[in-house]
Amino acid sequence: MSSARATRRHVRSIGIGLAAAIALAPATLAPGSAYAASSDLPSVFGGLGSTGEQPTLPEVPPPSAAAIRLDGAKNFRDIGGYRTADGRTVRTGLVFRSNKLSTLTDADQAKLTAARVTLDVDLRNASERKEAPDRMPPGVRYQVADVVGLDAGIAFHEAVPVTLGRALIDAAINGSSDIGQSIGYPFMVNYRGSDVAFRDLLTAIAGNPDGATVYHCSAGKDRTGWGTAILLTVLGVPRNVVSADFMASNAYLGREDAVELSWLNAAFAQVDRLYGGMDAYVRDGLGVDQATIDTLRSTLLA
Repeated sequence: MSSARATRRHVRSIGIGLAAAIALAPATLAPGSAYAASSDLPSVFGGLGSTGEQPTLPEVPPPSAAAIRLDGAKNFRDIGGYRTADGRTVRTGLVFRSNKLSTLTDADQAKLTAARVTLDVDLRNASERKEAPDRMPPGVRYQVADVVGLDAGIAFHEAVPVTLGRALIDAAINGSSDIGQSIGYPFMVNYRGSDVAFRDLLTAIAGNPDGATVYHCSAGKDRTGWGTAILLTVLGVPRNVVSADFMASNAYLGREDAVELSWLNAAFAQVDRLYGGMDAYVRDGLGVDQATIDTLRSTLLA
């Protein structure tokens, strides 16, 4: 199998994994109750959502000469440097996002050690982890947060046919190039197992104050992309900047079709439908407590 074909297979893994979970769920699965919005997250949350026209996305600057670049992980990058709606800045050197870390060179590992990376959070499923295990420096703590895992059971907040039907319609309207991705993104919000994974991701980052954290999936753009959107939103980064960071995977991976903005918008739209906004999604859907939110802000914002 060529490397290009292997990449495409991994890129589609989120849609395939969630489709498998859907197939296992009874067609009559009762949806969870909707959640009322709360107001303890930044006020910028109130304007989030994917309905209506989105503003022009700002340019994400290319990596600086000082930025860490890894030969074995092209989509590895710092999530820091962005300005929040209230004028603060996301600190650099503390949290990194990436594609799979199974082909890191010795030089790559040395860079991670120099960057004081002490925690690796893997969002991939079991078969992906077995096929391409992470190759990290000695001493880095490893944690799994499987976005499509079944350990938490098979349950959804909304009846599966409703989410699936809406996703197919949205994909047709938006001219999506990948139906599996158009389905996968809203199901990352609807599937309760994904709630557990993204809660564990945020909690792990908050619980690693003495070193840097890297989190990743296979291509570093879908599961990692939505996880980054959640984290940056919690920190108060405006929606158009979050979207620009998401779309930067196209440049880092060297492909114009690695991600489409309609996929991210579909996830935000599902949040709006189920929770009324990111505030209630983070608190009631993911189950992230105020102490964790406060720690993320105090640690990651300057």
